[in-house]
Amino acid sequence: MEEKLKQTNINIVKVVLFGPESSGKTTLSKLLARHYNTVWAPEYAREYLQNKWNNERKICELSDLLPIAEGQMKLENELALKADRILICDTDLLETKVYSEEFYGGHVHPDLEKAATLNTYDLYLLTYIDAPWKKDDIRDRPEQREEMFDAFENVLKKYNRPYVLLKGAKKDRLEIAIIEIDKILKSKSNLCRFLGKQCE
Repeated sequence: MEEKLKQTNINIVKVVLFGPESSGKTTLSKLLARHYNTVWAPEYAREYLQNKWNNERKICELSDLLPIAEGQMKLENELALKADRILICDTDLLETKVYSEEFYGGHVHPDLEKAATLNTYDLYLLTYIDAPWKKDDIRDRPEQREEMFDAFENVLKKYNRPYVLLKGAKKDRLEIAIIEIDKILKSKSNLCRFLGKQCE
């Protein structure tokens, strides 16, 4: 697998916000990072594609997806070193894979395909499409939100990823996310005690 797409092996809990555009992922990422007094990894694609739009007035192309994936992993690996017990990720490579499949006729670069399925996370928080659509320069397909949501949920099921569906108001989503993350942190702490290791 392409080295730039590999996760750094660090003993922390990694949680991914996962779902279609404008479904509340970034808002929840920030709130969770604040709650756990840790860092969060933003979605590299937003900065990359906004710069492309500003400079070239062009939208995302298939050739952009591998650089976006590499930028995302670089960001995640750097921030994982600064995280306190848990890293909140606004996206992951599995999400990039979904966009590649849905927007480009099922095509996924082999390196992205491999990394997206091999990189691992402790929990996916799947954000439902009941959050209001907010238009910007790089978002599109507001009329296909349900179709895109189904694609995201289906890929989590296909690869047997641990996930929780988040619906409703921001407060409700945050409470459910905290409950589920706390379960993982407690389980990890108990395992460390059982093995006689110090948990970070």
